[in-house]
Amino acid sequence: MEKPAAEVIKGDGWGRFPDDLEYHSGFGNHFESEAIAGALPRGQNSPLICPFGLYAEQISGTSFTSPRKLSQRSWFYRIKPSVTHEPFWPREPSHKKLVSEFDGSNTVANPTQLRWKPVDIPDSPTDFIDGLYTICGAGSSFLRHGFAIHMYTANKSMDNCAFCNADGDFLVVPQQGRLWITTECGRLQVSPGEIVVLPQGFRFVVDLPDGPSRGYVAEVFGTHFQLPDLGPIGANGLAASRDFLAPTAWFEDCPRPGFTIIQKFGGELFNARQDFSPFNVVAWHGNYVPYKYDLSKFCPYNTVLIDHGDPSINTVLTAPTDKPGVALLDFVIFPPRWLVAEHTFRPPYYHRNCMSEFMGLIYGGYEAKADGFLPGGASLHSCMTPHGPDTKTYEATVARGNEAGPHKITDTMAFMFESCLMPRTCPWALDSHFRDLDYYQCWIGLKSHFSHDKTDVKSNDLQNGNTSG
Repeated sequence: MEKPAAEVIKGDGWGRFPDDLEYHSGFGNHFESEAIAGALPRGQNSPLICPFGLYAEQISGTSFTSPRKLSQRSWFYRIKPSVTHEPFWPREPSHKKLVSEFDGSNTVANPTQLRWKPVDIPDSPTDFIDGLYTICGAGSSFLRHGFAIHMYTANKSMDNCAFCNADGDFLVVPQQGRLWITTECGRLQVSPGEIVVLPQGFRFVVDLPDGPSRGYVAEVFGTHFQLPDLGPIGANGLAASRDFLAPTAWFEDCPRPGFTIIQKFGGELFNARQDFSPFNVVAWHGNYVPYKYDLSKFCPYNTVLIDHGDPSINTVLTAPTDKPGVALLDFVIFPPRWLVAEHTFRPPYYHRNCMSEFMGLIYGGYEAKADGFLPGGASLHSCMTPHGPDTKTYEATVARGNEAGPHKITDTMAFMFESCLMPRTCPWALDSHFRDLDYYQCWIGLKSHFSHDKTDVKSNDLQNGNTSG
């Protein structure tokens, strides 16, 4: 499907976004897009001479021999190829808080329930790259298996540089402030309440039209996000394919002296200089593209009689492993919805999970935590670490009794990154003064409500042949 040709900017930069950006609609589709009509070659990908004297360049998100249903790649037709740059060298000063190799040398194993208050926006000028820092993760970008969870706080747009992540895909969840993201495929405006996926290898710039900005980032190594199977739900529900939006072609053709490509490679940052903008793709086609999604369009499912459903019913995207039904990382949301279950403890149940759960809150409150879990904050409950509703939530729910009528949860959007891998936590996250060291106290007040007739216990002991001398 082709949208109307996007505008062409010559020398104005990418700091000004129109209010009516055009997008392609669909998840995993093979798109084609032209900023100038006729810029796409017809009948082949790499002709001897491309239209308008453009260069043909392919970006591969999967190996050449991946099964066709899994293959992801796109073809760019650009003014100059991306290879036209000076050698990479380590960025100075180095970024001390990005991790993609998780081991005992740089991270800590800690099964304690962890929670963080919202981190302040820095006072000094800080862009998306310098404001990005790792909280936890597992595995290795070099071994192409694992994940990392980051957060960011920033107050300025990126200037005369672009970021490229060679390690994996970014799933970005803005919590405060819009993001204007320019990519080689075009431009995306992403607001709090939306998410954006920036696939491995794409060059992009993040502008901050609202100034101070904060959010969360999940990164996966060696795989890509996909829609979850719907199983018995049927053919519809959860996140609809048509609600995912990809950019349309946009380019700039102007000199950019001293422009820097900042590449993340093995968790380290490297710089390379070039004298032109990387956003010089006049046309493209393929299915390997950045995309965004508005979480308010999610169609949630819930129990309509008894018990609390498992959170997997709210999965938006999943990054699978080779083991069926086991995710390297699931992105799950807890949106506004009705609670109607009868004779049921309606908040999330108390739980120990073979998966590890990192939670964030975009806005509003979270149904299982009456206090302390704030928008912009986060929590981490690792593999087999107990967690569940706090004392206030439990007591208030039980006090309402079995006659509680239907109730709609409104004005909230919490989410969870869930992984089968056991995360290691970064020392700066554990030592942060934004860490809530009293988090455990929210459960300490849970008291025993156990009540029984001692004669019944004695009778049961006799029936079971248990006697005491």
